[in-house]
Amino acid sequence: MLNVRRLLLLTEAAERGSLTAAAEALSMTTSAASQQMSLLEREVGQPLLERLPRGVRTTAAGAALAERGRAVRRELQAAQADVREFADLDRGTLRLGSFPTASASLLPLALTRFSGRHPAIRTVVRAGVLERLREMLHVGEVELALMWEYEWNRIQDKDLALAPLLDDPTVLVVPADSELLTRPAVRLGALVEQEWIIRAENHPVAEVLRRSCRLAGFEPRIAYESHDYQEAQAMVAAGLGIALAPRLALTNRRSDVRLLAFASDAPAPVRRILLASPRHRAATPTARAMARILHSVAQQFTDSGLDRAQLGAVRRGGGARH
Repeated sequence: MLNVRRLLLLTEAAERGSLTAAAEALSMTTSAASQQMSLLEREVGQPLLERLPRGVRTTAAGAALAERGRAVRRELQAAQADVREFADLDRGTLRLGSFPTASASLLPLALTRFSGRHPAIRTVVRAGVLERLREMLHVGEVELALMWEYEWNRIQDKDLALAPLLDDPTVLVVPADSELLTRPAVRLGALVEQEWIIRAENHPVAEVLRRSCRLAGFEPRIAYESHDYQEAQAMVAAGLGIALAPRLALTNRRSDVRLLAFASDAPAPVRRILLASPRHRAATPTARAMARILHSVAQQFTDSGLDRAQLGAVRRGGGARH
Protein backbone atom coordinates (compact mmCIF):
# COMPACT_ATOMS: atom_id res chain seq x y z
CA MET A 1 0.00 0.00 0.00
CA LEU A 2 1.27 3.47 -0.86
CA ASN A 3 2.44 5.71 1.93
CA VAL A 4 -0.25 8.39 2.37
CA ARG A 5 2.09 11.14 3.54
CA ARG A 6 4.31 10.61 0.50
CA LEU A 7 1.25 10.70 -1.73
CA LEU A 8 0.20 14.01 -0.18
CA LEU A 9 3.74 15.32 -0.71
CA LEU A 10 3.47 14.47 -4.42
CA THR A 11 0.11 16.21 -4.61
CA GLU A 12 1.46 19.38 -3.02
CA ALA A 13 4.51 19.34 -5.31
CA ALA A 14 2.29 18.90 -8.38
CA GLU A 15 0.10 21.84 -7.35
CA ARG A 16 2.90 24.16 -6.26
CA GLY A 17 5.47 23.25 -8.92
CA SER A 18 8.14 23.06 -6.25
CA LEU A 19 9.30 20.33 -3.92
CA THR A 20 10.60 22.98 -1.51
CA ALA A 21 7.17 24.66 -1.34
CA ALA A 22 5.52 21.27 -0.89
CA ALA A 23 7.88 20.48 1.97
CA GLU A 24 7.04 23.78 3.67
CA ALA A 25 3.30 23.10 3.29
CA LEU A 26 3.72 19.76 5.06
CA SER A 27 6.18 21.05 7.69
CA MET A 28 9.08 19.02 6.31
CA THR A 29 12.64 19.93 5.43
CA THR A 30 13.53 19.99 1.75
CA SER A 31 16.01 17.15 2.17
CA ALA A 32 13.41 15.01 3.94
CA ALA A 33 10.90 15.74 1.19
CA SER A 34 13.41 14.77 -1.48
CA GLN A 35 14.12 11.54 0.34
CA GLN A 36 10.42 10.74 0.75
CA MET A 37 9.77 11.44 -2.93
CA SER A 38 12.58 9.10 -3.94
CA LEU A 39 11.05 6.40 -1.73
CA LEU A 40 7.64 6.94 -3.37
CA GLU A 41 9.16 6.65 -6.83
CA ARG A 42 10.79 3.37 -5.80
CA GLU A 43 7.45 2.17 -4.44
CA VAL A 44 5.70 2.74 -7.76
CA GLY A 45 8.68 1.71 -9.88
CA GLN A 46 8.89 4.80 -12.08
CA PRO A 47 9.65 8.54 -12.00
CA LEU A 48 6.86 10.79 -10.76
CA LEU A 49 8.55 14.20 -10.90
CA GLU A 50 10.82 15.80 -13.47
CA ARG A 51 13.41 18.07 -11.89
CA LEU A 52 13.61 21.38 -13.76
CA PRO A 53 16.11 24.23 -13.40
CA ARG A 54 13.47 26.01 -11.36
CA GLY A 55 10.99 23.70 -9.70
CA VAL A 56 9.46 20.38 -10.70
CA ARG A 57 6.67 19.04 -12.87
CA THR A 58 4.87 15.72 -12.82
CA THR A 59 5.35 12.90 -15.27
CA ALA A 60 2.20 11.34 -16.73
CA ALA A 61 2.24 8.77 -13.91
CA GLY A 62 2.90 11.48 -11.36
CA ALA A 63 -0.04 13.56 -12.58
CA ALA A 64 -2.39 10.56 -12.35
CA LEU A 65 -1.16 9.72 -8.86
CA ALA A 66 -1.40 13.36 -7.73
CA GLU A 67 -5.05 13.41 -8.79
CA ARG A 68 -5.65 10.39 -6.54
CA GLY A 69 -3.81 12.26 -3.83
CA ARG A 70 -6.24 15.16 -4.09
CA ALA A 71 -9.13 12.78 -3.43
CA VAL A 72 -7.30 11.25 -0.46
CA ARG A 73 -6.50 14.73 0.92
CA ARG A 74 -10.15 15.74 0.66
CA GLU A 75 -11.27 12.61 2.52
CA LEU A 76 -8.69 13.23 5.24
CA GLN A 77 -9.91 16.80 5.62
CA ALA A 78 -13.47 15.51 5.91
CA ALA A 79 -12.37 12.97 8.52
CA GLN A 80 -10.72 15.73 10.53
CA ALA A 81 -13.94 17.74 10.26
CA ASP A 82 -15.90 14.74 11.56
CA VAL A 83 -13.73 14.67 14.65
CA ARG A 84 -14.05 18.43 15.12
CA GLU A 85 -17.79 18.18 14.67
CA PHE A 86 -18.26 15.95 17.67
CA ALA A 87 -15.87 18.03 19.73
CA ASP A 88 -17.71 21.17 18.65
CA LEU A 89 -21.02 19.60 19.60
CA ASP A 90 -19.98 19.75 23.24
CA ARG A 91 -18.99 23.37 22.80
CA GLY A 92 -22.04 24.10 20.70
CA THR A 93 -20.95 25.07 17.16
CA LEU A 94 -22.90 24.78 13.93
CA ARG A 95 -21.28 25.71 10.60
CA LEU A 96 -23.44 26.80 7.68
CA GLY A 97 -22.78 27.78 4.08
CA SER A 98 -24.95 30.28 2.22
CA PHE A 99 -25.15 32.67 -0.74
CA PRO A 100 -26.10 36.37 -0.66
CA THR A 101 -29.79 36.13 -1.59
CA ALA A 102 -30.49 33.45 1.02
CA SER A 103 -28.37 35.28 3.59
CA ALA A 104 -30.52 38.39 3.14
CA SER A 105 -33.88 36.62 3.24
CA LEU A 106 -34.26 33.11 4.68
CA LEU A 107 -31.20 32.90 6.87
CA PRO A 108 -31.69 35.80 9.33
CA LEU A 109 -35.07 34.49 10.45
CA ALA A 110 -33.74 30.94 10.68
CA LEU A 111 -30.72 32.03 12.73
CA THR A 112 -32.89 34.08 15.08
CA ARG A 113 -35.27 31.20 15.60
CA PHE A 114 -32.40 28.74 16.08
CA SER A 115 -30.61 30.89 18.66
CA GLY A 116 -33.88 31.37 20.53
CA ARG A 117 -34.35 27.62 20.83
CA HIS A 118 -30.69 26.68 21.26
CA PRO A 119 -28.97 29.65 22.94
CA ALA A 120 -25.85 27.67 23.92
CA ILE A 121 -25.00 26.77 20.34
CA ARG A 122 -22.79 29.12 18.34
CA THR A 123 -23.46 29.40 14.61
CA VAL A 124 -20.83 30.27 12.00
CA VAL A 125 -21.87 31.18 8.45
CA ARG A 126 -19.57 30.96 5.43
CA ALA A 127 -20.62 32.64 2.19
CA GLY A 128 -19.64 31.51 -1.27
CA VAL A 129 -20.58 30.83 -4.87
CA LEU A 130 -21.90 27.39 -5.80
CA GLU A 131 -18.55 25.71 -6.40
CA ARG A 132 -17.11 27.09 -3.18
CA LEU A 133 -20.15 25.91 -1.22
CA ARG A 134 -19.79 22.42 -2.67
CA GLU A 135 -16.12 22.29 -1.74
CA MET A 136 -16.88 23.47 1.81
CA LEU A 137 -19.40 20.64 2.17
CA HIS A 138 -17.01 18.05 0.76
CA VAL A 139 -14.14 18.90 3.10
CA GLY A 140 -16.33 19.42 6.16
CA GLU A 141 -15.85 23.16 6.49
CA VAL A 142 -19.65 23.45 6.77
CA GLU A 143 -22.31 20.92 7.76
CA LEU A 144 -25.20 22.40 5.77
CA ALA A 145 -25.32 24.81 2.85
CA LEU A 146 -28.07 26.79 1.17
CA MET A 147 -27.71 26.45 -2.60
CA TRP A 148 -29.72 27.19 -5.74
CA GLU A 149 -30.28 25.82 -9.23
CA TYR A 150 -32.21 26.55 -12.41
CA GLU A 151 -33.59 23.98 -14.83
CA TRP A 152 -30.55 24.30 -17.09
CA ASN A 153 -27.88 24.03 -14.37
CA ARG A 154 -29.09 21.33 -12.00
CA ILE A 155 -26.57 20.43 -9.30
CA GLN A 156 -25.17 17.02 -10.16
CA ASP A 157 -23.16 15.71 -7.22
CA LYS A 158 -23.59 12.15 -6.00
CA ASP A 159 -21.85 13.01 -2.73
CA LEU A 160 -24.43 15.61 -1.71
CA ALA A 161 -27.96 15.14 -0.41
CA LEU A 162 -30.16 17.93 -1.79
CA ALA A 163 -33.47 18.81 -0.14
CA PRO A 164 -35.72 21.39 -1.87
CA LEU A 165 -36.70 24.28 0.39
CA LEU A 166 -38.83 26.47 -1.87
CA ASP A 167 -39.33 27.70 -5.43
CA ASP A 168 -38.15 31.25 -6.03
CA PRO A 169 -39.94 32.78 -9.04
CA THR A 170 -38.51 35.44 -11.32
CA VAL A 171 -40.30 38.80 -11.06
CA LEU A 172 -40.19 42.06 -12.98
CA VAL A 173 -38.90 45.18 -11.20
CA VAL A 174 -40.36 48.47 -12.50
CA PRO A 175 -40.50 52.12 -11.34
CA ALA A 176 -43.37 53.04 -9.01
CA ASP A 177 -45.00 55.11 -11.77
CA SER A 178 -44.54 52.58 -14.58
CA GLU A 179 -47.38 52.24 -17.08
CA LEU A 180 -46.81 48.49 -16.86
CA LEU A 181 -48.64 48.58 -13.53
CA THR A 182 -51.91 49.16 -15.38
CA ARG A 183 -51.69 45.92 -17.34
CA PRO A 184 -53.66 42.91 -16.10
CA ALA A 185 -50.73 40.59 -16.87
CA VAL A 186 -47.17 41.04 -18.10
CA ARG A 187 -45.88 39.02 -21.02
CA LEU A 188 -42.18 39.14 -21.72
CA GLY A 189 -42.73 39.42 -25.46
CA ALA A 190 -44.46 42.77 -24.90
CA LEU A 191 -41.29 44.22 -23.35
CA VAL A 192 -39.17 44.18 -26.50
CA GLU A 193 -38.83 48.00 -26.54
CA GLN A 194 -37.78 48.25 -22.89
CA GLU A 195 -34.29 49.08 -21.63
CA TRP A 196 -32.96 46.60 -19.07
CA ILE A 197 -30.87 46.75 -15.92
CA ILE A 198 -28.72 43.61 -15.78
CA ARG A 199 -26.41 42.07 -13.20
CA ALA A 200 -22.74 42.41 -14.12
CA GLU A 201 -19.91 39.90 -14.33
CA ASN A 202 -21.87 37.00 -15.82
CA HIS A 203 -24.20 36.82 -12.83
CA PRO A 204 -26.76 33.98 -13.12
CA VAL A 205 -29.71 36.40 -13.26
CA ALA A 206 -28.13 37.97 -16.36
CA GLU A 207 -28.31 34.55 -17.97
CA VAL A 208 -31.93 34.28 -16.83
CA LEU A 209 -32.75 37.56 -18.60
CA ARG A 210 -31.03 36.62 -21.85
CA ARG A 211 -32.50 33.11 -21.93
CA SER A 212 -36.00 34.36 -21.16
CA CYS A 213 -35.90 37.17 -23.74
CA ARG A 214 -34.58 34.85 -26.43
CA LEU A 215 -37.41 32.42 -25.73
CA ALA A 216 -39.77 35.38 -26.12
CA GLY A 217 -38.16 36.19 -29.47
CA PHE A 218 -35.86 39.17 -28.84
CA GLU A 219 -32.50 40.27 -27.45
CA PRO A 220 -32.67 42.57 -24.38
CA ARG A 221 -31.28 46.08 -24.75
CA ILE A 222 -28.95 46.61 -21.78
CA ALA A 223 -28.89 50.09 -20.25
CA TYR A 224 -26.89 49.43 -17.09
CA GLU A 225 -24.90 46.63 -15.43
CA SER A 226 -25.33 46.59 -11.66
CA HIS A 227 -23.23 44.83 -9.04
CA ASP A 228 -25.99 44.02 -6.55
CA TYR A 229 -29.78 44.03 -6.33
CA GLN A 230 -29.96 47.27 -4.34
CA GLU A 231 -28.03 49.05 -7.07
CA ALA A 232 -30.31 47.48 -9.69
CA GLN A 233 -33.38 48.73 -7.81
CA ALA A 234 -31.91 52.23 -7.61
CA MET A 235 -31.35 52.33 -11.37
CA VAL A 236 -34.89 51.09 -11.99
CA ALA A 237 -36.26 53.76 -9.62
CA ALA A 238 -34.28 56.39 -11.54
CA GLY A 239 -36.05 55.35 -14.73
CA LEU A 240 -32.98 53.92 -16.45
CA GLY A 241 -34.74 50.66 -17.25
CA ILE A 242 -36.52 47.65 -15.81
CA ALA A 243 -35.03 44.46 -14.37
CA LEU A 244 -35.59 40.79 -13.70
CA ALA A 245 -34.76 39.36 -10.29
CA PRO A 246 -35.51 36.33 -8.13
CA ARG A 247 -38.25 37.19 -5.67
CA LEU A 248 -36.11 36.43 -2.60
CA ALA A 249 -33.50 38.93 -3.78
CA LEU A 250 -36.09 41.66 -3.30
CA THR A 251 -37.13 40.94 0.27
CA ASN A 252 -35.78 44.40 1.12
CA ARG A 253 -37.61 46.29 -1.61
CA ARG A 254 -37.25 50.02 -2.14
CA SER A 255 -40.44 52.04 -1.75
CA ASP A 256 -40.00 53.63 -5.19
CA VAL A 257 -40.05 50.39 -7.21
CA ARG A 258 -42.78 47.82 -7.76
CA LEU A 259 -42.67 44.09 -8.45
CA LEU A 260 -44.79 42.44 -11.12
CA ALA A 261 -45.46 38.78 -11.67
CA PHE A 262 -45.42 37.45 -15.21
CA ALA A 263 -48.33 35.88 -17.01
CA SER A 264 -48.40 32.13 -16.57
CA ASP A 265 -47.28 31.54 -20.16
CA ALA A 266 -44.28 33.92 -19.96
CA PRO A 267 -40.81 32.28 -20.16
CA ALA A 268 -39.67 33.47 -16.72
CA PRO A 269 -37.86 30.60 -14.96
CA VAL A 270 -38.22 29.55 -11.35
CA ARG A 271 -35.11 29.10 -9.21
CA ARG A 272 -35.04 26.23 -6.71
CA ILE A 273 -33.56 26.92 -3.30
CA LEU A 274 -31.97 23.79 -1.83
CA LEU A 275 -30.51 22.66 1.47
CA ALA A 276 -27.41 20.54 0.84
CA SER A 277 -25.53 18.22 3.17
CA PRO A 278 -22.84 15.56 2.71
CA ARG A 279 -24.55 12.31 1.75
CA HIS A 280 -22.08 9.99 3.45
CA ARG A 281 -21.67 11.80 6.75
CA ALA A 282 -24.09 11.50 9.65
CA ALA A 283 -25.75 14.81 10.54
CA THR A 284 -25.16 16.13 14.03
CA PRO A 285 -28.16 16.92 16.24
CA THR A 286 -27.53 20.65 15.75
CA ALA A 287 -27.49 20.26 11.95
CA ARG A 288 -30.75 18.33 12.07
CA ALA A 289 -32.31 21.01 14.27
CA MET A 290 -31.25 23.78 11.87
CA ALA A 291 -32.51 21.80 8.88
CA ARG A 292 -35.95 21.57 10.47
CA ILE A 293 -35.97 25.30 11.13
CA LEU A 294 -34.86 26.15 7.60
CA HIS A 295 -37.65 24.01 6.16
CA SER A 296 -40.13 25.76 8.46
CA VAL A 297 -38.87 29.23 7.50
CA ALA A 298 -38.97 28.33 3.81
CA GLN A 299 -42.57 27.20 4.19
CA GLN A 300 -43.36 30.47 5.96
CA PHE A 301 -41.93 32.41 3.01
CA THR A 302 -43.97 30.29 0.61
CA ASP A 303 -47.18 30.70 2.62
CA SER A 304 -46.68 34.37 3.48
CA GLY A 305 -48.39 35.47 0.28
CA LEU A 306 -45.31 37.10 -1.26
CA ASP A 307 -46.49 35.68 -4.56
CA ARG A 308 -50.06 36.89 -4.12
CA ALA A 309 -50.10 39.70 -1.56
CA GLN A 310 -46.86 41.45 -2.42
CA LEU A 311 -47.12 41.09 -6.17
CA GLY A 312 -50.86 41.65 -6.21
CA ALA A 313 -50.69 44.72 -3.97
CA VAL A 314 -47.98 46.38 -5.99
CA ARG A 315 -49.92 45.67 -9.16
CA ARG A 316 -52.68 47.79 -7.63
CA GLY A 317 -50.11 50.47 -6.78
CA GLY A 318 -49.65 49.71 -3.07
CA GLY A 319 -46.47 51.18 -1.63
CA ALA A 320 -46.03 49.14 1.55
CA ARG A 321 -42.61 47.70 2.11
CA HIS A 322 -42.26 43.96 2.59
